[in-house]
Amino acid sequence: MNTNNANQIDQTKTTETHCFNEVMYKRAEVEGLSIFYREAGNRANKTIVLLHGFPTSSHMYRNLIPALSGDYHVIAPDYPGFGNSTMPSVNDFEYSFDNLAAITEKFLGQVGVDTFSLYLMDYGAPIGFRIASGNPHRVEGLIIQNGNAYEEGLGEFWEPIKQYWADKSTETGQALADALLTIDATQWQYTNGTRNPQRISPDNWLIDQALLDRPGNQEIQLALFYSYGTNLLHYPKWQAYFREHQPKTLLVWGKGDYIFPEQGAHPYKRDLQNIDFHILDTGHFALEEELPFIAEKIQTFMKTL
Repeated sequence: MNTNNANQIDQTKTTETHCFNEVMYKRAEVEGLSIFYREAGNRANKTIVLLHGFPTSSHMYRNLIPALSGDYHVIAPDYPGFGNSTMPSVNDFEYSFDNLAAITEKFLGQVGVDTFSLYLMDYGAPIGFRIASGNPHRVEGLIIQNGNAYEEGLGEFWEPIKQYWADKSTETGQALADALLTIDATQWQYTNGTRNPQRISPDNWLIDQALLDRPGNQEIQLALFYSYGTNLLHYPKWQAYFREHQPKTLLVWGKGDYIFPEQGAHPYKRDLQNIDFHILDTGHFALEEELPFIAEKIQTFMKTL
């Protein structure tokens, strides 16, 4: 082979690999909404869909995406009202978990993702479990990180929210906003239960809070706090999906999480026979302190699918 040609081929392969590993920042039009998403990796590889929690966005996966994209196609959307996606008002869009799941499912179709594994965290769990239980043939595996599907996982933190479910009034809504939508509350979500709060970048809560403070976003979050009550009605269906279809599952759970405590992790073992189960010494946003461990476990897990 001509040496120059060989060098060109090697250089092309290096360039292609580099391009696959780069995180791309894109948009897709879904039902008249502009959905922002992060994407990296070769589409010829297995796909991992990363579904974010409250009060954040795909930003929470900023470090996990490049850690996985060398071997997998990774895609992480922002829901309407979150991150860089469209934020229609509560008068113009139904902010419910049913609707967020429907938009996310349509988004996956729009961007050509057919079969995939799901990384489910916090709000990503009720969104992802709706998609998975409705399309079990499309889901290759589940990666669950502090995402609830059992009533055992709704502890003391949820009492004020349950009051809002029972009495959706201006007063109960304002009490929730004062408790959960402030900069102190957002910082607490990231640092509570961690081994070393000084390892958690303040960029997390400063970025999230700036988005929460946008005019009209408080009403969006209150609508979703109220809608969260509908998720409990789906728990039996999701648990039946686990038992019937037995998706291979990796569970990584921060035991210091006050929002979704460790008690919510163990019931998964009742219904899932093929589960790789790990309780980690960290908090709600486990990736902030346990990224290397979680990324390694995902790499190992994906090889079994």
